[in-house]
Amino acid sequence: MTLELAVTAFATLFVIIDPIGLAPLFVALTQGMSPRRRRFVALRASAVGFGLLVLFGLFGEAVLGVVGISMPAFRISGGLLLFLIAVEMLFEKRTHRREQAVEIKPDPSIFPLATPLIAGPGAMATIVLLMGQNSGDLPAQMMIFGVVLLVVLTALGLFMMGGLIERVLGQTGINVITRLLGMLLAALAVQFVLDGISDLGLFGMGG
Repeated sequence: MTLELAVTAFATLFVIIDPIGLAPLFVALTQGMSPRRRRFVALRASAVGFGLLVLFGLFGEAVLGVVGISMPAFRISGGLLLFLIAVEMLFEKRTHRREQAVEIKPDPSIFPLATPLIAGPGAMATIVLLMGQNSGDLPAQMMIFGVVLLVVLTALGLFMMGGLIERVLGQTGINVITRLLGMLLAALAVQFVLDGISDLGLFGMGG
């Protein structure tokens, strides 16, 4: 079960944060910067993004409780949100929207890299869902944070190699990988919705 949780958490967060898709955007945002400056931006963006996801993982469910949103309802809405993101990935809308929204700034580490590109709504919804599914299980929750760190470190590594990756994969390679990740995310999103329906006890699926 522990290994299954780790694999599920990694797969979900990986396709949501999409480090491979972010690499070309990082290159564009840091174009003209010295290698040292580019490394600083990569490190700062990754650290802030990770911190935001951890904070949301720790307190996100409590915030939901204050505003009266149940975990099953959030799980269903989160699954629907992830499914929309998957559809955008499959039809290239997500990358196009990201590129249009990105403005090149002197220091893009906080915005738009840390948020919303790393710690965006999809990633925040995912970590709340995963933490809620393992409420009270401290080892499992620590593992989730470890997986978050691993995914963010993967993004950091790809940021460091952004220029090389862009040259090796090319636009066609990036498009193919994005579509494959979109298909996987769609299946995971449907599972989130089914889990939420099951928790609500609808359609005879509840215990």
